[in-house]
Amino acid sequence: MSGLRLENIRKSFGMIDVLCGISAAFEEGKVTAIVGDNGAGKSTLLKTISGIHEPDAGEISLHDKKLTGLPVADYRAHGIEMVYQDLALAKQQDTVANLFMGREQCGRFSGILHHKRMAAQARQEMDALGIRIADLSTPIGQLSGGQQQSIAIARAALFDPKVLLLDEPTAALAAREVEHVLELIRKQRALGRLIILVSHRLNDVFAVADRIIVMKQGRLIADEAAKTTSLSRVVEQIVS
Repeated sequence: MSGLRLENIRKSFGMIDVLCGISAAFEEGKVTAIVGDNGAGKSTLLKTISGIHEPDAGEISLHDKKLTGLPVADYRAHGIEMVYQDLALAKQQDTVANLFMGREQCGRFSGILHHKRMAAQARQEMDALGIRIADLSTPIGQLSGGQQQSIAIARAALFDPKVLLLDEPTAALAAREVEHVLELIRKQRALGRLIILVSHRLNDVFAVADRIIVMKQGRLIADEAAKTTSLSRVVEQIVS
C-alpha cells in the first residue's frame, strides 16, 4: 500500500500516556488535518511520525517500508520532513544558510561550500513557491513572521519530500500572512505530497484540508472528510 501507515502507536512520558494506540493511514496528494485541545497528543504524534520520538509500541511504515526503530536521519532519508511550531531557524543566518542547513553543498574541494550554487537553487525555490524576499542575504531575524514561516516550509520542500508534517504553521501570523502560507500548502499538495497539518485555527484547516482527524487525550475520536463535516461539528467533537 502506498502512503503512510500507523499501527497501534503508543507513547508515554513517565506515568503520562500521551499516545494511546493510534492507528491511521494517510494518502499522498492529500492534506490531513489533526485537531484537538491542548494536551491531545497532536504534536507528539507528529514528532513520532518524524522519528524524533521513538514509539513505545506500534509500527510506522511508509510505502510498506517499516521505519520504526530507525534513527531520525533515516526518516528524513525516506522522505519525511517536519516544520516545527518554533520554525527551528537560525535567525542570525540568511535564507540560503537556513535552506541548506545540514545539507550544505560543497564545491570541487572538500569542505569548501558552493555558495553560488546554493544561492541560485534557493532563489529558484523561492520563485517557484511565490515567496517574495528581495535579498536572500538578509538575516532571517529581520524578516516578517510570514516570511520566516515560508522559509521553514521551503526548507522542508527543497529536497522533494514524500511526507510533509506541519505543526501550527499559521499560529503566530498576522491575517494577511496566513493566506500565503495556506497557498504554499496547496502547492505542496498539488505536487502529490502527503501532508499532515496540526492546527488550532479551524478556519485555516477547512481552507486546505481534505480530511480532519480529531484527537482527545491521546486517542483518535473522529476521522471525516472535510467536505462531509462542519466547523461546528468539529468544535463539538473537540470540547465534548
